[in-house]
Amino acid sequence: MTLELTLILAAAIFAVGLYGAISQQVVVMVMMGLELMINALILAAAGFWWFVAPNPTGQVLLMVILAVMTLEMAMGFAIATLLHRIRNSDMTDMATDLAG
Repeated sequence: MTLELTLILAAAIFAVGLYGAISQQVVVMVMMGLELMINALILAAAGFWWFVAPNPTGQVLLMVILAVMTLEMAMGFAIATLLHRIRNSDMTDMATDLAG
């Protein structure tokens, strides 16, 4: 696998995630689209680190980013679950009054 193929794959995954985040109205589906976009960015960064400078510091940074991303998505799913339980709705347009 070459750097070009890795970047093309990352761009394709990012495009699918962008389409999923923009076209959906269900909170969980929007979050899945965002997750795909972040994973594509991580894949592109990993490809650069693997092919340009294959040292373990980049891999450690990517693992830290994955851990932070996991916590962020867990909090997002907790908010989506709470929103569904309280308002009995999982649509993004029903959550407009959550802002400050």
